[in-house]
Formats: sequence, C-alpha cells, structure tokens
Amino acid sequence: MSEHRPRPAALRAVLIGLGFGAGAVHLSIVGVLLMLHNRWIVVDMLSLGQATLVVIAIGAGAMAISRVLSQEAAGGGGLVGHLTIGLIAGAACGVPVALLAVLTALLPLQTIFIALSPDLVNMLTLGLDPTLGVPLLIVAAALAGLLGAALYLAPSAVTRPLLPGAVTVLVAGVFQELIQLMLQQYQGIVTDFQELFYTWEGLTWQGAIELFVIATGLSVLFRAAQRRLVARRGLPDPKRTRMMWAGISLLVLIVLPALAGSYIGQVLMLVGLYILMGMGLNLEVGLAGLLDLGFVAFFAVGAYTTAILTADSPHALMHLAYWEAMPVSVLLAVCVGVLFGLPVLGVRGDYLAVATMGLGEIVRVLVMSDFAAPLLGGAQGILQIPKPRIGDFVLSTPVSLFYLTLVCSAVAAFVAWRLENSRLGRAWMALRDDEDVAQALGINLIRSKLLAYGLGAAFAGLAGSIFAAMLTSVYPTSFQLLISINVLALIIVGGMGSLPGVVLGSIALIGLPELLREFGEYRYLFYGAALVLMMRLRPEGLWPSEARQRELHSRDETIALDAGSDAVPAQGD
Repeated sequence: MSEHRPRPAALRAVLIGLGFGAGAVHLSIVGVLLMLHNRWIVVDMLSLGQATLVVIAIGAGAMAISRVLSQEAAGGGGLVGHLTIGLIAGAACGVPVALLAVLTALLPLQTIFIALSPDLVNMLTLGLDPTLGVPLLIVAAALAGLLGAALYLAPSAVTRPLLPGAVTVLVAGVFQELIQLMLQQYQGIVTDFQELFYTWEGLTWQGAIELFVIATGLSVLFRAAQRRLVARRGLPDPKRTRMMWAGISLLVLIVLPALAGSYIGQVLMLVGLYILMGMGLNLEVGLAGLLDLGFVAFFAVGAYTTAILTADSPHALMHLAYWEAMPVSVLLAVCVGVLFGLPVLGVRGDYLAVATMGLGEIVRVLVMSDFAAPLLGGAQGILQIPKPRIGDFVLSTPVSLFYLTLVCSAVAAFVAWRLENSRLGRAWMALRDDEDVAQALGINLIRSKLLAYGLGAAFAGLAGSIFAAMLTSVYPTSFQLLISINVLALIIVGGMGSLPGVVLGSIALIGLPELLREFGEYRYLFYGAALVLMMRLRPEGLWPSEARQRELHSRDETIALDAGSDAVPAQGD
C-alpha cells in the first residue's frame, strides 16, 4: 500500500484560494455582490461589495496558512515562506472572479444571469478598462491574501485591538443613514461632531481613519486597564465578567432609545416582546424539554383578550383599563396553556412538535373563522385598542412602550431565574434528561408538564397584551407559525436553558434583521447564513447555560481524558 503524501503547501494554497474564489463567483452570479456594491462604507472609495471581496481574499490567505501550520508543511519555511503562501492563496482567489469579469465583458451572459451586467464588470475592474482592471483585481486579491496570512501569524496583542476599529468603521459606514438621522435630533456640538466624520452622502475617508484610530485606541486602553486589574486582584471570575457585561448592556438598553429616537425604540420594543416570549418558551424547551411549535397561540390569546376587554369597538365585552386587562390576559393564557398541555401529555419528541403545531393552527383558524367573528372580529380583527395610561401620561410613543416592555421583561427574567433554581426547575431539567428516570425518582410528570406549559404561556400572554397595546389593533395574520419558529430559533442561537442567551438571541435574530430592512429580501439570506455560521462555530449558543455547555462538550472532554490516560504509562516508562 502506498502511503498518503500531503500536498505541497503551494498547491494546497492554490486549491483553498480557488475554493474561496468560487464562493465569490457564486455571490456575483446570484446578485448579492452587486447589491452590496450599492452601499458605501467609505464614500467613493470602498463599497460593501468591494469590502466583501477583500474579506473573502483575506479569509483565503488566513485559511491557507492555518492549514500549512497545522500539517507542518513548510512551504518555503520561515516568515517569508508563510507570507508567500498567503499571497498565492489570495491570487488564486482572485482568478475565478477575474475570469468571470472577462467572460461577462465578452459574452452576453446577462441573458442567462441577470446579475452579470456591465455594472458588475465595472465594479470588479474598479471602473478601469478590463485589460488593466482584471490584472489589478488579481494583484489586489493577492495583497489581501498576504494581509490575511500576516494577521493570522501576528500575535493576538496586535490583532485584537484592530477588530473593534474595523467593526466600528463598518457599522458607521453601512448604517450611516440611520446614524445621521439620530444625530440630527440634536444641535450644537453633536452636529459639529457629525461633520467630522460624515458628509450628506456618507462616511468620508478622513472620518473612517479617525473612527478606526479612536476605536482601536479605546480597545487598547480597555485591555490595558483589564490587565492592570488582573495583576492587582488575580484572575477575574468569569461569572463576574459576564455580569459586568450584562450590566453594561442593560445600561445601553435603558439610555439608547431615549437618545436614538422612535425607530430604534420600535426595534428594541419588538426585541423586548421576543425576549418575553423566548423566556416563556425557554421554560418549556430549554428546561423541561417540551418542544412546542404552537407557542404563538398563547401570544394570540394575550393579544385578543386585551383587545376584547379594552377596545372601543362593537367586539369589546367591556371597557377596562389596560392595567386591569393585562393580568386577565396573562391568567387566560395560563389556562389555555394548561388545556393545550392535556392532550399531549403522553407525546414525546418530534411527535410533540407536530401535535403542538396543530394546536397552534387550531387557534389561528378559530380567530379567522366566521363562527367566532361576532366576538373576535374574524379576518377584520379588532380595532381601536387604547394605549396604556399612567395617570394623565399616555404611553403612546414607541420609546415609552419600550420601557414598559423592558420593565415587564425584567420582572419575567427574575421569575424565570427563580423558577430555574427552584425544586420545580430541577424537576423540569430531570424531565428533559429522561422522563422515565424522573418518574422513578418520584417526580409527578403530569403536574410538571402542565406547569411548564402554563407558566410558559403566561410570558407569551404578557407579550401579546403589550403587542395589542402597541398596534392598537389585532389581526389574525399577525399570529403565524413563523413567530413560534423565530422564538425557537432565538433560544437555540442564544443558548438552550440560558436567560442571557435569550436576550442575545433576540437581539441577533430579531433586532439585526430589522436594521437590515433596507437590504430588501437579501436580509433573509444574511439571516440564514448567520444561523448556519452560528451552529457551526458555537453549537452551544452565544451565551449557553453551564449545564448545556457541559452536555455538548462532554464527548470532547472524554476523548481528552482518554488520551491523557493513555499517555500517562508512556511517560512512566
């Protein structure tokens, strides 16, 4: 048998570069690259599409050198040899893109692929003649690959401060319209500050440099202060560090809507509603292991109960104040949650998901039916729901309603945290791990499951009540299955069984897509790509619970322990 010989380093770099280049070609053919090119990061200098190509080439160089180092293939040896590998990978990455530009310029490919237009060729060749622009494209890709290899080889003390600077410039350039809109609310020094970085078209190159230097400098100062603190008091407690960041994030959430205006308040309010629902579903799925795809039904119960108790319309049963209708909505959602739990007590796993999805669809069909139209309004919904009042003050703006949502989320988080650490919470976790063992230990399965459904529904009912007050109307089309899927997705991305994970998951999957609405339908492409990357890089979630993290990494720890036990006798010999 012939032994497997590793490929030469240069050949491996070429193959990696061609793979990254093929990805760039795919983005060009489907139109994503040209769409991104329409948004400037730095006006008249760097578009988001061009930055995407640069990042792809940098990734090719970094991956090529990582593979070389992992397989101990010298590829010329030393620093110069390693940088050469990155240069080769970057150049190879640029070849497929350059070939696409040539073919698009010579052949009528736009009749087949709409995105392969002269505008794409103009972007790839930097507005130059293809005879000059195509070689320049390959050279630029090679330099980007060289930069990727250099960043990979550089010590973390050098590369870590650069990331906040790059992210700051990216955010300031891509979201320049939103940022300038927020700054225009203020006059004087804020306006002068705005003019340092922006023109009416967007971020200037001087402003980009200034922002990069400021963000990088602040990052260096923060890390220096952190090292000084560690030197004085020893290693920081990871829990204490997490709580510090959580406190900073909470402070930002409190201050930002008041400073940023109604649009940001609207987005954050939507995030808060999903946080409420996420905390409820986290009790069912994250703690008790009950996969519920009909969770939107409890959200609808809370909204419709508030509507029929407060609305100034023929469908209203009575005209209560919002603060009187809210607890009734939560209580009725709990009752519906318990009733929904009764038929599926003996169902487990995937079958439970299908059964609960059916129950959720029953509620949606019921509120749309002509049978319930005299009470629930049918397809026309219920209108004229009043805004909440505190004395003479009406919570009518998105910012004021956000603070209501924030307070309710804080109370719900406290209740969920206490439940998680209670006897009932431990019973739920035992139920999640193995129902049969939990029952053998004396846990009442029926009571535990019904409590999980009922208490989880309470959070969704509260969110639905606030949702009805926010829109001042409710419609059946607002309660689709997609809401249940989104809530489940944010729990998975944030971290199963983790309350901070619910917050981060809601911000990542609900807040960011709202800010990316200007990208049209492509925002769902970014949404899906983020989910795939998230599950690939951090399968335990953004902020997982300690128990969930141990479960997912127990196999790796076992393998490491087995390897260590095998190595001990060898050392003794």
